[in-house]
Amino acid sequence: MATHRSRALWSRVMRSCRLPGFRSSWPRGPLGARHVSQEKQATETHFGFETVSEEEKGGKGDIAFRFLNYVHEQHKGKQKRQLRAQQNLSWEEIAKKYQSEEDPLGGSRVVVCDINKEMLKIGKQKARAQGHKAGKSYGLAWVLGDAEELPFDDDKFDVYTIAFGIRNVTHIDQALQEAHRVLKPGGRFLCLEFSQVNNPLISRLYDLYSFQVIPVLGEVIAGDWKSYQYLVESIRQFPSQEEFKEMIEDAGFEKVTYESLTSGIVAIHSGFKL
Repeated sequence: MATHRSRALWSRVMRSCRLPGFRSSWPRGPLGARHVSQEKQATETHFGFETVSEEEKGGKGDIAFRFLNYVHEQHKGKQKRQLRAQQNLSWEEIAKKYQSEEDPLGGSRVVVCDINKEMLKIGKQKARAQGHKAGKSYGLAWVLGDAEELPFDDDKFDVYTIAFGIRNVTHIDQALQEAHRVLKPGGRFLCLEFSQVNNPLISRLYDLYSFQVIPVLGEVIAGDWKSYQYLVESIRQFPSQEEFKEMIEDAGFEKVTYESLTSGIVAIHSGFKL
């Protein structure tokens, strides 16, 4: 849980190209991977159950907005408690105290990082629609960056979170190392991701729904079978809870734990830089 005067980084990585209608406007480079020069032969990686060139693999701030709302409410509550404790203040003094409040977030800052310009654009639109303004004085910043090569100094953030994105990173180990690098000592890494179901009956039902229903819904609703087929396949290719826990530990994190939700359909992994 983030506290006052904390800095948080949200790194959201999504795939882009190979989806009909998006190729011309979305970057062609791999999301979560370094761009490969034309002179250098591209290596191969997983794209669902397919093996493709890293150049083919690619990809709004919702968690960041929740964090900002939470911190804002906590700060307002603290301010009200302080005012209630000062029984002798006049209404005029109370009004002035509210008006003089320069930072409604109490010093907390959020950075949303994504490799995809279009996703950042959508995130900014959503932020404006929800009343969140960008800039240092508003605690929200948007940065174009690669999860494997983050454009931030060492030991910069208190919290790093990534939700439903790390499975789309080409080199997960490098992204984890970068997360460790940019966190301050004592900082926390949190990852929400699809995982492996640990109940045999639910697993069979989940597989039936995933492979027989989800792609069909994608075709009927969005006219896009392949994208939804990729979603299912990428989930199955992602490491199990224990395997991903070991990867996080290999990146240098300590006190690594995970919590499986909905019988393991998703899991939250946590680790600390100590």
